[in-house]
Amino acid sequence: MKENPTQSLAGIPVLLGCIGLGAVGAYVFLGGLTSESGTSVILAILIGALAFFGLSGLYKIEPNQAAVLSLFGKYIGTVKDNGLRWNNPLYAKRKVSQRVRNFESGKLKVNELDGSPIEIAAVIVWQVVDSAEAVYNVDDYETFVHIQSESALRAMATSYPYDQHEDGQLSLRSHAAEISLHLQQELQDRLADAGVNVIDARISHLAYAPEIAHAMLQRQQANAVIAARTRIVAGAVGMVEMALAELQKNGVVQLDEERKAHMVSNLLVVLCGDRGAQPIVNAGTLY
Repeated sequence: MKENPTQSLAGIPVLLGCIGLGAVGAYVFLGGLTSESGTSVILAILIGALAFFGLSGLYKIEPNQAAVLSLFGKYIGTVKDNGLRWNNPLYAKRKVSQRVRNFESGKLKVNELDGSPIEIAAVIVWQVVDSAEAVYNVDDYETFVHIQSESALRAMATSYPYDQHEDGQLSLRSHAAEISLHLQQELQDRLADAGVNVIDARISHLAYAPEIAHAMLQRQQANAVIAARTRIVAGAVGMVEMALAELQKNGVVQLDEERKAHMVSNLLVVLCGDRGAQPIVNAGTLY
């Protein structure tokens, strides 16, 4: 089912014509009553019925709105002309908004890729682009959009970890742009048959579930401390190696293995401090 544009008549001229026809019917009816002519009365009733029938074909279309026309269950076409329009009064007319709409999903509790329970919600921006598909391919396209959005959000959340554990790994917390693009594509695949275009989809809420939030916060803090100490140690070792290489290169002093180890220990103490350097000082005796 694809949208088929169709023509409609301007409603103002038809409205004026029906009013004029009704006035003629009223004039004939009054004349029939005066002359006591049954034929004139019947003719007036027919004219009035024709005018009323013509008025029933009028309908209004607002900007960014479409009217889907059908005749006894058969799809006729879609009218998008704004203003007062007229079509066959026998046509059933269903209006569909094609304005940009958005909604925020409820907070969903799902398990991310590593199995930890998280809470996640998203803001979805969407628009109907094919009125025929929206009306005839699904029962209620608005409900369909909401349910499929939650389903896509659940599927996306289970495909990524909450935090990045390896270099280059995508995670929900650190790669917002990539995650949003994946969610948008997932939604578009699910909603394409309903004539809906997904303009944007972004995560609006992301957190660990309350029952594990405290434990995960401690884990994040521990990882941050480990990462900071690892960087400090790596930098200190690199500076020590560079210092020894420069001393030997310039011939400032000749160091045997024992003196080299002693100098390494002293440099590490200066660069890292007693607490951070103690483990490395012990390792420095291996030079």
